[in-house]
Amino acid sequence: MNSAVKFKKLEIKDLLKNFYLGCKPVEEHKLGIEYERLPLKNSNNLMVDFFENKGVCNFLRRFSEEYNWDYIVDEYNLIGLKNNHDTITLEPGCQMEFSLKPETFISDIKSKINMYDNQMKELLDEFDFSLIEYGVSPISTYKNIHLLPKRRYNLMASYLWGILSDVMMRETAGVQICIDFESEEDAINKFRIANMLIPFSTAIFANSPIRGGVDTGYKSFRALSWVNTDSDRCGFASKFQKDFGFESYINAVLNVPMIFITRDNENIKINGRLKFKDFINNGYEGYYATIDDFNLQSNLYFPEVRLRNFIEIRNHDCVNKNMIYSILAFYKALFYSKTALNAVDELLSKYSYSEISELRYQIPQAALETQLRGIPLRDIAKELMKIAYLSLSEQADNEERYLEPILEFIESGITPADMILLNWNGRWNKDINKLVRYLKTA
Repeated sequence: MNSAVKFKKLEIKDLLKNFYLGCKPVEEHKLGIEYERLPLKNSNNLMVDFFENKGVCNFLRRFSEEYNWDYIVDEYNLIGLKNNHDTITLEPGCQMEFSLKPETFISDIKSKINMYDNQMKELLDEFDFSLIEYGVSPISTYKNIHLLPKRRYNLMASYLWGILSDVMMRETAGVQICIDFESEEDAINKFRIANMLIPFSTAIFANSPIRGGVDTGYKSFRALSWVNTDSDRCGFASKFQKDFGFESYINAVLNVPMIFITRDNENIKINGRLKFKDFINNGYEGYYATIDDFNLQSNLYFPEVRLRNFIEIRNHDCVNKNMIYSILAFYKALFYSKTALNAVDELLSKYSYSEISELRYQIPQAALETQLRGIPLRDIAKELMKIAYLSLSEQADNEERYLEPILEFIESGITPADMILLNWNGRWNKDINKLVRYLKTA
C-alpha cells in the first residue's frame, strides 16, 4: 500500500502538454525509424538466446566495450545500449532493434545504419549469428524462444490476450516510421490519413510467409499475429474522423485496460482490473495517477498508428535494407508534401472506416491480391507509388531513388513475400537454409 501522500488529480490539460510540444515548423520536420531484426544462429537458423555464451547479452557487452555505448539495464540485466540519441534495444524474443535519431535526409539514416552494421560485422562473425531482415522467425517458434529477462515483458506476456500474442512478442520483427507535424490540425490530418494508409503499406511490404519451417498460407504472418493480439489495445485508435483531436486520442488511451504501474522501481500488477480513466478518478489501492503512469499506459497501447509528440506508423514487416529506405521514402513523399497528402486523402477517403478496417483481416493472407470494392489492392498500391515518386521528384533531393527497390515489385503487382513463395515452391524446394541464405543476401 502506498503512503497517504496526496497527489493533485491528473487532468486532461496536463496530458495535452506533451502533444503540443511536438508541434514544429515545417523546416524542422524529420524522419525517424525503429528497425527490428531477427538474430539467427548461422549453424542451424534458430533464434539466438539471451543467456547463452554466444548469446545476445554477451554480444551487447562486447559491442559496448568496442564502441563505448552505455548500458540500458533492467534490474541488473543488460537489455540494450545507448549512444547519444541512438539506441540498440531488445524485443521480448531478443529481436534487436535500432532506434535512430531522426534526420532530414534518408541518406543520413542510411549512413548511420551502414556504420553500425559495419561495426557489428566482425563481432557477429565471432558470435556466429546473423541479423536477418524478415518479419517472423523462420524456424523457431515462441514455445522454444525464451522471454527476455525484462520485468515489463513478463507482465505483458502473462496479460496480453489473443491466440497469437506470444507469436507477436517473441517471433516478429518490424519497421516503424516516425513523422513530425506543425500543429494539432496538421497532426490530426496526418494521423487520419496514416490510419487509412497503413493497411495498404502493410500489404505492399508483406515479408513473412514462412514460419516454423513451413508455408503458413499467409504473406504476412507478422500482421496476422497483430490482428490476433489483445484487441483492447491494438487496431485503429480512431475511425478516421476529421474532428478527432489530441484530446480524442488521449481519451482512447484512457479507455484501455491497464496492465501495471511502477513505483520505486517495482511493478504493481493491475491486469486489466481498471481503465486509466478510472485510475485518474479513483486511484488504485492507495496509488494515484501521474504523468509517468500515463506515459507508460501510452507505451502499452499498440494501435496501427500511435500519436505522441510525433506520429508513429507501426505495422510493416521487416524487409531488406534497400526496401527499408523505400519505406522511409514512401512516407516522406506522402506526408511532407501537401499536394501528395491531399492526393492520398482523395484516393482513400472514398472508402469507409469499416471497409478499411476489414482489410486488416484480409491483408495478412492475400496482401496485394486483396480486393477492395472489386479492385485488387495492387492497383491502389500503384497509384500510391505514383503519387510518392512524383512527390519526391518535385522535392529535388534525388530521394525518389530510394523507392526503386519496392517499385520493381509494385510494377509486377507482387510483394517481397510473393518472391519468397515463388522461390520456396520452386528452385529452393522448400529448403529453409536457402530461404535464410536469400534473406542474408537480398
